[in-house]
Amino acid sequence: MSHAHLHSHPPRSGRPSSPAARRLTLALLIPAAILTIVSMALLWPRDSPEPEAVDGPTQVFGQVVTVESVPCPELPEGEELPPGAPTECGTVTVALTEGVGAGQRITTDVPSGPGAVTVAAGDEVVLLYLEGSPERPYSIIDHQRSHQLWLLGAAFALAVVAFGRWRGLTALAGLGVTFAVLLMFVVPAILDGRSPLLVAIVGAAAIMLTVLYLTHGFSMTTTVAVAGTLVSLSITAALSAIATAATHLSGIADETSNYLAITQGEVNMQGLLLAGIVIGSLGVLDDVTVTQSATVSELALANPGYGFRQLYGAATRIGRAHIASVINTIVLAYAGASLPLMLLFAAGTTPVSELLTSQLIAQELVRSAVGTIGLIAAVPITTALAAVLAARHHSAPAQSAGPHRTGPALPGEVRVATGAEPVAGSPAPQPPAAEPAAAGHSAAEPSTAGPAAAGSPEADPWMAFVDQHPNRRP
Repeated sequence: MSHAHLHSHPPRSGRPSSPAARRLTLALLIPAAILTIVSMALLWPRDSPEPEAVDGPTQVFGQVVTVESVPCPELPEGEELPPGAPTECGTVTVALTEGVGAGQRITTDVPSGPGAVTVAAGDEVVLLYLEGSPERPYSIIDHQRSHQLWLLGAAFALAVVAFGRWRGLTALAGLGVTFAVLLMFVVPAILDGRSPLLVAIVGAAAIMLTVLYLTHGFSMTTTVAVAGTLVSLSITAALSAIATAATHLSGIADETSNYLAITQGEVNMQGLLLAGIVIGSLGVLDDVTVTQSATVSELALANPGYGFRQLYGAATRIGRAHIASVINTIVLAYAGASLPLMLLFAAGTTPVSELLTSQLIAQELVRSAVGTIGLIAAVPITTALAAVLAARHHSAPAQSAGPHRTGPALPGEVRVATGAEPVAGSPAPQPPAAEPAAAGHSAAEPSTAGPAAAGSPEADPWMAFVDQHPNRRP
């Protein structure tokens, strides 16, 4: 009797989901979800302040009908035009469309001064109505841009869905969840006097658990990314607290934070700075952790013989290249956002040492440095977790390949002979003709090309079928 072994190979489209992987996913997901939900319930705002009505100018919407420009009056002899003073004067006729005086046409001055808007006939504008003003109570302050923003948002959504398809839809859903958590939980809880850092950590965990699984699905790759993100986020929060205390940052560095500290005295401004660092780091952390987890998964599929060290080394090299580009992206993002501030400092005479140690610049330096350190820590942590699980998954190829069965072949079954005996029903194989030995090798030595050599049954399924067919010609 001849014997042949039947091999069952897993699909190559992705890592098969084993019961152990599903159990590990649930073991991480369920406790993390319960802890996040309980924390959100305890920190949920109960007495968030309601916005108070403020007496002041009322906004009115309108559309520019005509613009009449005339030269501004000349200055008395000996006086110079101050910087930013208007050089063109005139009047603008606006048809009011919404607000006080809707349906009327009013005349107001051409906007002037630093940052004044430039208007033309047909523009939709925003005006301020000053009740009680003796003449021309309306003044143009800005353009209406809601329609343009809606069109841009629609183009953004179409581009995401057109390229990402179903994954793009889930990404948009995740973006909606992010805004909902920030606007309905994080901001009101901080205004209610809760610890900003604790609120930010819980809110970030809620965003991460929902968005990652919603976008990438319930898989082992996503679970590893979630675990890596949680650990890295905790490291980032601890480092931000240490760095903020060591540099004595108060969180009040500009007019916005100063105004918030005056009007909302219950808000911990230093904690608010820490919360901003944590939430800002989350967006880059999940990108890195998902990439590293998916990289290890694909490496394990492409190279089933790789162990932990090979998987960790190969994925870490990829992570280093990713980190280098991400760090540059972070620096450029901060530089682009603070370009006017950089120009102001460059035009001044303040020494560089004083600029770097000022509250405003030191705050941004701490924010970027701590976020980058947390980002770097995410690579080895996530890669190690993914490599351990991938190595365990591929450590028993006999189990993953399925049982071997001997005996007669089933109808339509293709088998590969792995022993020296021929397949039942086929002629005995003839010994190969002797060939001259290659330099340094004897003719009796086996070929070192391996089973994947060209023309072998393992490399060519058609040849495997021909070699095993009982009616083939000798």
